[in-house]
Amino acid sequence: QVQLVESGGGLVQAGGSLRLSCAASGGTFSRYAVAWFRQAPGKEREIVTAMTRAEITTYYADSVKGRFTISRDNAKNTVYLQMNSLKPEDTAVYYCAAQQFMGSTVLKVPTSYNYWGQGTQVTVSS
Repeated sequence: QVQLVESGGGLVQAGGSLRLSCAASGGTFSRYAVAWFRQAPGKEREIVTAMTRAEITTYYADSVKGRFTISRDNAKNTVYLQMNSLKPEDTAVYYCAAQQFMGSTVLKVPTSYNYWGQGTQVTVSS
């Protein structure tokens, strides 16, 4: 099993940037597909971005395309989310997720992932 710990959240003004990190332990990280989800108050958890284990394919929600970038460093067992040009509507708790999956299909729904971090709050002020 893999354990995930997010960091890097905080308060930022609109137009600013943040980089979230998700450190994994307890598994062979390179075998895992990874994703970032977010959940705003009163809303369902939604996909932000996802990546296959070998970085073959990435997916971005339309709302973040061109502003957010997912990346991974398997040597450091870490996945990152670089968030630029942040907007107030990006305010949410951000979760990283991982699932051991050898396919080339991007996993986009929460139920596809068995391993989750505890979440990190991102607040964007206007």
